[in-house]
Amino acid sequence: MAKNTTVFVCSNCGEEFIRWQGQCSNCQEWNSLKEFTIRPHSVPRSGTSRGNQPISLQLSLLKDVKPSTDFKRAETGLFEFDRVFGGGIVPGSIILIGGDPGIGKSTLLLQVAEKIPGTVYLSAEESLEQIKLRADRIGLKGLFSAVAASEIGQMLDTLEVEKTKLLIVDSIQTVYHPDFPSSPGSIVQVRECAMRLQQFAKSSRVPVILVGHVTKEGTVAGPRTLEHLVDLVAYLEGDPYRNFRILRCVKNRFGATDEIGVFAMTEKGLVEIKNPSSLFLSERREAAGSVVTCTTTGTRPFLVEVQALTTKTAFGYPKRSANGFDLNRLNLIAAVLDERAGINLADQDIYINVVGGVKLKEPAADLAVAMAIASARSNRPLEPSVCIFGEIGLSGEIRKVSHASAREQEVKRLGYTLAPAASTVGELIKRLILKN
Repeated sequence: MAKNTTVFVCSNCGEEFIRWQGQCSNCQEWNSLKEFTIRPHSVPRSGTSRGNQPISLQLSLLKDVKPSTDFKRAETGLFEFDRVFGGGIVPGSIILIGGDPGIGKSTLLLQVAEKIPGTVYLSAEESLEQIKLRADRIGLKGLFSAVAASEIGQMLDTLEVEKTKLLIVDSIQTVYHPDFPSSPGSIVQVRECAMRLQQFAKSSRVPVILVGHVTKEGTVAGPRTLEHLVDLVAYLEGDPYRNFRILRCVKNRFGATDEIGVFAMTEKGLVEIKNPSSLFLSERREAAGSVVTCTTTGTRPFLVEVQALTTKTAFGYPKRSANGFDLNRLNLIAAVLDERAGINLADQDIYINVVGGVKLKEPAADLAVAMAIASARSNRPLEPSVCIFGEIGLSGEIRKVSHASAREQEVKRLGYTLAPAASTVGELIKRLILKN
């Protein structure tokens, strides 16, 4: 009779070792190895079946493989949700959605379940009564099946695959596999349960959506293999004290990444915002240091407000702080303004804030940040109807950006005007800020 196997698993990266050691040789983390006992499995030997008959594998040329003729994405009817997923949910795909506690992950997926007939909602965190109360609160009819369980094998055995069109598991950190005697949420349990669900999705062509808890760093808790084995990773973000939420895609095997969907949290659940520019600019007022820029996520342009504040530093080394903008990029822009545009920032603390919780990652936001800093430093506001975007080089030149025509159309559609043409950031500052 086979004996149980003892392994040591790193709680930080999920690497396995046959004996304990003080430091994980994979991620270099100290005291992260935890002991786990794994029961033996009746797994056939490599290359043989259970009847000890050789398994014949067939190799095919990729050009001869014929795609499935019934491939069709399942549309939820929530335009912002489908946009992030590339037009809908792909059959047989496995999706991971993460987010902070209370951000609205379960609420959003309940609304998705209501939109797709044949959805099964598996909850390991709440009872059926709790799910019913939430559904009634946001006005859902509850036209989908729900199960409250935490054992992964029992959950999958109760499914009628022929009638199931979508499987939602809330959450992957609270389900467990009985063959692995460790607590739910551990490295081994998260990995093995996700593998079981992946095999189910690929064999039955039933798409599976997993809800994942996030760590204090903002990433999905558990081993990184969890994000590698799924087809799509999305995060629901936003300030829990404000009513808007952003669904952001960071990995998508069936579509574009970096797409976002914008929602507003209301008493009736998450309501999609089809014109996010109106949301991000709704409370803007004319003031020094305020600039409107046009950013793109994927193929979607929208307008956001960039705010800057400069104050005389109380210490010998000026402080730089950015919310929604890369701090290293801010230091670069400040250096260019000081050396190329004649804006003295050596004794100034600089604070940058992108309103609405939007994160500006593309270099097209450089020029807007630079103009906001120059406006705040001189205490002169820009024209409120001007929209600015462009990349800044180290010599102070203004460079072209991608999707320029789409940005220009969005700017004109919302009634804003483009900044006048200029070759350098210093020239643009003189035209828009120092004109008086």
